[in-house]
Amino acid sequence: MARGRLRIYLGAAPGVGKTYAMLAEGQRLRARGADVVVGFVEPHGRRPTAAMADGLETTARRTLSHRGALFTEMDLDAVLARRPRVALVDELAHSNVPGARNAKRWQDVEELLDAGIDVVTTLNVQHLESLNDVVRQITGVTQRETLPDEVARRADQIELVDLPPEVLRRRMVHGDIYPPDRVESALTHYFRVGNLTALREIALLWLADRVEEGLQRYRAEHGIVAPWETRERILVSLSGGSEGETLIRRAARISARTPGTELLALHVVLEDGLADVDPAVLDAQRTLLESLGGSYHQTTGEDVVDALLQFAEAENVTQIVLGASRHGRLASLLRAGVGERTIKGSGPIDVHIVTHREAAGAAVLRLPHPSRGTGPRRYWAALVGAVVLLPVLTLLLTAVGGHLDLSSDLVIYLLAVVVVALVGGLYPALLAAIAAALLADYYFIAPVHSLAIARPDAITALVVFIATAALVGTAAGTAAQRTHQAVRATSEARALSRLAAAMMRGQDLTALVEQIRENFGLSAISLLERDPEASPVPRWYVVASAGERPPEKPYEADVESPVDDNLTLAARGSGLSTGDQRVLAACAAELGLAHVRGRIAGSSDGTDTFADAERTRASLLLAAGRDLRAPLHTAEEALVRLRSRRAGATVPEEAQLLVGAHAAVHRAAQLVTDLDDVSRLHAGALDLYLRPVDLNEMLGAALDDLGPGGHSIILRLPEQLPDVIADAALLTRALTALGADALRHSPSDRPPVVTAEVQVGRVRIRVEDGTPDRGPEPGPEASRAPGPRAGSLAVRLSRDLAEAMGGALETAADGPGFSVMLTLPSSAPGGSATSGRNE
Repeated sequence: MARGRLRIYLGAAPGVGKTYAMLAEGQRLRARGADVVVGFVEPHGRRPTAAMADGLETTARRTLSHRGALFTEMDLDAVLARRPRVALVDELAHSNVPGARNAKRWQDVEELLDAGIDVVTTLNVQHLESLNDVVRQITGVTQRETLPDEVARRADQIELVDLPPEVLRRRMVHGDIYPPDRVESALTHYFRVGNLTALREIALLWLADRVEEGLQRYRAEHGIVAPWETRERILVSLSGGSEGETLIRRAARISARTPGTELLALHVVLEDGLADVDPAVLDAQRTLLESLGGSYHQTTGEDVVDALLQFAEAENVTQIVLGASRHGRLASLLRAGVGERTIKGSGPIDVHIVTHREAAGAAVLRLPHPSRGTGPRRYWAALVGAVVLLPVLTLLLTAVGGHLDLSSDLVIYLLAVVVVALVGGLYPALLAAIAAALLADYYFIAPVHSLAIARPDAITALVVFIATAALVGTAAGTAAQRTHQAVRATSEARALSRLAAAMMRGQDLTALVEQIRENFGLSAISLLERDPEASPVPRWYVVASAGERPPEKPYEADVESPVDDNLTLAARGSGLSTGDQRVLAACAAELGLAHVRGRIAGSSDGTDTFADAERTRASLLLAAGRDLRAPLHTAEEALVRLRSRRAGATVPEEAQLLVGAHAAVHRAAQLVTDLDDVSRLHAGALDLYLRPVDLNEMLGAALDDLGPGGHSIILRLPEQLPDVIADAALLTRALTALGADALRHSPSDRPPVVTAEVQVGRVRIRVEDGTPDRGPEPGPEASRAPGPRAGSLAVRLSRDLAEAMGGALETAADGPGFSVMLTLPSSAPGGSATSGRNE
């Protein structure tokens, strides 16, 4: 039986419309005559989603009991017995109730697919197992229900259901995703714009990777080797030389010209391991590459060009950036350079040859250092050994006299040359071979005790001996060099791995510094940090130290390895070789990372505590607002009814008390409303519709919202007042809040005054009352500290609303009263303000 096909509707967050799209696909298939059955759909109370399921056959759910509660799950046996052509199964990552046949719904789906039933399902990207930790870092929420990535990768078709974060939040505000009691919490936490944007990017990138996998699979199945320029991929070849930074920057400029271009870099390590590459140079180039958005790769091969082209074909590279050859003309005549050979074998891949300061022209033939690979000690030991060994062998061979012929003598000399090569490498072996040939000629070839050679066959024997000794010495020296490099690399890697493992186990800096001191055999070592504020004389502090009398200043150390401008590793002890100093620099860099990570961890604890407190405070305020709104509304209605019944009462004191109680309850309800508006505004949940509005109408609407009161408000408006760019509802809300606050604080003989002033490109509205803002006591900071009126809830709400509309709000306590200036952009330029009417 053919396996069924799996189709997944993927979304970045709940509410994007995955279930609706799945049901719409089911309706489309049913209209085309396919046998479609709803195995399980959860509309979450969304009426459009539930309406889309009308007309589709639905299998009954299975009821399970767990911990005294009843739950419903998909009845897998019923769907298998029905055997539809297509089954619609919602929430692929769902965990079944204990007692079901399978623990996960995706396992139920696997059984349906094995039975030959096509399945259409839904999935949120945060439920993928590989992305679980990433989503937790972004949203702060740990997803309990996860799905193995391989299950989603095996899907025959994945379709992204996408919505912009602003649209998704608007749907949340309108109640299209969660019930009303969960809206505020969701908007404040999980459904923040940043979270939704990050989840959306993760979903797009994950799906793009699946598309790339499908493309590579298709190319492999059809034997397509030539690159397809579906996306520009630029590859930089890094040899380990100083020109690498030039190549990386050049490739980055090429990449920046085409959006969506991928930048890669490759370093080929030759299998013989003899390339002289400084790891510190490669690390610096890798850091530069990653800072420019590229990715670093490393591979091993017998030939640089072959490995480079194989990697380019595997990664579908479209352009290769190489450095100009550093070999001179003579070397180019003997063998084509890397650039020339790459161009010949690149095929459709474009190759850029970039010039640099190390390019050929000024290059000269450089011989390797005689002691490189084996070390100076072994090099000089081999020379001393040759000086001692060859005369001793000559004496022994002279003593045995005629018992050995010339060929035997040369073989014994060859053995000595091999021993010298194993100890010191090629150059001591060549010197030993020449010296052995001269000794053999002088003592064993006629005429004896003369460098002259009478017989031609003796000349041939000496030439063959020298050539054989050179070849054997080269092989032996190469083997010794490789062995020495391998041993050294192993020891360096072991030291770095031990340090990295200690860092992963969370050891403190003192233990790490002690481990470095033991690895390098140092007498004392210190990690020093410079005070950046100390000038002009630097001041150093010991962060961690080990050993006797550790250095407290960099100049007190025998060896110094800077980490950055303010951090350095200072050591005292026997002199270190260049290789040891390179490894010590790598250890210093790891110590610097551990030091920075410790600081970040320390600061993050305080930050997390503060963030938790802020979240708790916001949640409490939202909960308090929801809990207070209903009883305050009930109390206000009761007071209104009681007041209406007591309207004809003869007790004026009772009526006055009812009026005061009603005003107090109304004020409390208004405070709760203001608090709720501020919370919703900070959460980004208020819709904003900016357009030209008539300021006269907005002021009139604000006066109507204030209702009848015991105070009047004086309006001083110019005759020609231009429209302002604002949201009509939010502007009315701000003006009402400012007017109510001014009325509440104004004495009866000094009513608030609202003045409008037309300026170039904007309109300034000033609300002034006769009560000064009682700020802090006089002092040096008094002029900068705001008073209580400037930080009141009404002023804060109005300021937030004004800033949301592109305006500004300022407060002032100059003179006898307190004033607020609300500035909004004008729809047309205007002149200066003129006096107007009073109301």
